[in-house]
Amino acid sequence: MPPNLFGNTLLLAEGTLEAEKSAQHVSTDEPQINTQIIQPTDERRTSEKSTTIEKEPESYKVQYVWRNIIVFLYLHFATLYAIYLQLTVAKFTTLLISLTIGFFGGMGITAGAHRLWSHKSYKAKLPMRVMLMLFQTLAFQNHIYEWVRDHRVHHKFTDTDADPHNSRRGFFFSHMGWLMVKKHPDVRTKGATVDMTDLEDDPVVMFQKKHYGLLMPLFCFVIPALIPYFLIGETFSNSWYICSVMRYVMSLHGTWLVNSAAHMWGMKPYDKNISPTNNLFVAIYAYGEGWHNYHHVFPWDYKTSELGTYSTNVTAGFIDFCSKLGLAYDLKTVSEDMIRKRLLRTGDGSHEVSRTKRDEELRNLLMSDHHHYSDQNMVWGWDDNDMNEEDKKFAKIYNKED
Repeated sequence: MPPNLFGNTLLLAEGTLEAEKSAQHVSTDEPQINTQIIQPTDERRTSEKSTTIEKEPESYKVQYVWRNIIVFLYLHFATLYAIYLQLTVAKFTTLLISLTIGFFGGMGITAGAHRLWSHKSYKAKLPMRVMLMLFQTLAFQNHIYEWVRDHRVHHKFTDTDADPHNSRRGFFFSHMGWLMVKKHPDVRTKGATVDMTDLEDDPVVMFQKKHYGLLMPLFCFVIPALIPYFLIGETFSNSWYICSVMRYVMSLHGTWLVNSAAHMWGMKPYDKNISPTNNLFVAIYAYGEGWHNYHHVFPWDYKTSELGTYSTNVTAGFIDFCSKLGLAYDLKTVSEDMIRKRLLRTGDGSHEVSRTKRDEELRNLLMSDHHHYSDQNMVWGWDDNDMNEEDKKFAKIYNKED
């Protein structure tokens, strides 16, 4: 999920978040039929036992959330109109302002809700947490608490009914359709098993959650429209459509591509057995969130990728910059040895390390003795109860503070 990672859009989320009730009350007032047939003891026990078998649960039925569908239609038609305005009458500076605001919103999702709060891949001091909270509010993708809960569930139960945007249900569903229907009951059931106490102990997160109804419209729509209006004398109509609506919709599709395209198209150099892929286009669009195969294998790496270049991972550069300022610390990443062993054991062979004869021999050795790391534990990030202790032991932590 990403992030510009923009994945769990609020879009009047309370409507979407309500899971449909999983069971209906069954009337027990029907008259019972008394039979006088005498059966052998063993046969009678079998009969009695069969009557206690619980009824199969009814299959999940799709229920549309029409309010969200209508809002999405408005947002996308308004975005088309914004493009027309930008090409005809709006100032070019208005577009630059829109892109700048979009970048800050993106950092609120990628560096904030995603890498900091969802995966605990690094730690941030209070000023940075407040800043990221405001940036995340600007992005309008649910308050942090809800965003993190859904994202941790996505990592723990990827591509099952408990995954909010299960990619096995098709591109459109995993891209944005999941926000147009009520969630599968498993999302709530399995979601209740995910530990959220760390967020409940964070006053910044809980402040935003409490006041989100006021903060979100102010930071996502009102302030962005007023900036070009007062700063460069742009018309309010142009400012609204370009800096508020178009900026918001384009950012949403950045995250949605992480949930959809980065689960369908691309390479799997680290684990060929899972759906997430490494997708260069998504990585660039979503500020570094497209290296998704790596991210699902090592969700607690603050870079979400092995690559060291900032051009395809702007968020890593942002976190490193904040680290130099003393705002971010305990930056967790994966050792080269751990990466090498994993990609040789489960990768699809697309990584350059996999292509030499020497490494092919090492692959065979690892396949015969690969107890060192667990492939099957699905974890949401650092401190997940299912996280392998050896992963923690061999992790690298930069700018560490006690």
